[in-house]
Amino acid sequence: MTQIFDESGNIIPVTILKVGPCVVTQVKIKSKDGYDSIQIGYGNVSSKSLTQPELGHLQKSNIQPLKYLKEFKTNEEDEFLIGQVLKVDSFSPGEFVNVRGKSIGKGFAGLQKRYNFTRGPMTHGSKNHRAPGSIGMGTTPGRVLPGKKMAGQLGNKITTIKKLKIIQINSEENILVIKGSVPGKPGNLLSIVPSD
Repeated sequence: MTQIFDESGNIIPVTILKVGPCVVTQVKIKSKDGYDSIQIGYGNVSSKSLTQPELGHLQKSNIQPLKYLKEFKTNEEDEFLIGQVLKVDSFSPGEFVNVRGKSIGKGFAGLQKRYNFTRGPMTHGSKNHRAPGSIGMGTTPGRVLPGKKMAGQLGNKITTIKKLKIIQINSEENILVIKGSVPGKPGNLLSIVPSD
């Protein structure tokens, strides 16, 4: 993340993303596959790092070995051809996108950090500072109800941040500058789709 200035001199917090180029590896159509979608691949690798089924799938379409494959549902499958390269030019400044990725894992976290619970009193001999407190009723129902907020794994989940505005595009370097933050650490793999 960094910040840039617009024409008025206002500071805009932005994230700089390296986007693509991605290759269309498969086009699925409703009559044959039951639904419309395209599969795209990213990240050239050596053929040794892929399994035989993965290699065969790509060689069938004469596409170089790719590390990541992901499917996206679409209604305009006629616009895509196998082997077509999708670049950052597919987007335009001012457009809104949804960015999906795995959030930063924060380990086993307590209730204050995970759910913003308030803590207990710190003075007057109270020994309840960051404890969870009561977790349910007595004899009836005699159990803890499902979905109870408790301490546990925080982060490391697939999350989507919606309606992020594209500020700039650099076609030579395949760089996208987006207003705001995106999920995960630097170097994280993201999927970027236009907002509805």
